[in-house]
Amino acid sequence: MSDTTRTNNIRIEVKTHYLAAQSAPDNGQYVFAYTITISNDGEQTVQLLNRAWRITDADHKITRVAGDGVVGQQPHIAAGESFSYTSGTVLATPIGTMEGHYGMVAADGEKFDVEIPSFRLAVPNILH
Repeated sequence: MSDTTRTNNIRIEVKTHYLAAQSAPDNGQYVFAYTITISNDGEQTVQLLNRAWRITDADHKITRVAGDGVVGQQPHIAAGESFSYTSGTVLATPIGTMEGHYGMVAADGEKFDVEIPSFRLAVPNILH
């Protein structure tokens, strides 16, 4: 699954994958990977400072995750460039959603948030 959105000249593309080999459905453990590509379509370099996630499973259990950077980095993304990373999450149900935002700062010092609209995490063929 792939979704693309744009906020403040920053384009976010999300691709998700179910990791069956790492999951244990009988124990309520469904592991998902997501790859996010952050593209800077603006005219100045930006830096990703932090992220905040809201992860919701099919039982409406909400987990919030926030912190500095992504995968241990606070990348600078030059105008016309992109940064990609892969991370993951574990759900207790075979379907759920993630949404959130990145806190960014532009080269001129302006701070802004880039929305990451809700995207679905789902075991293949779970939905018709």
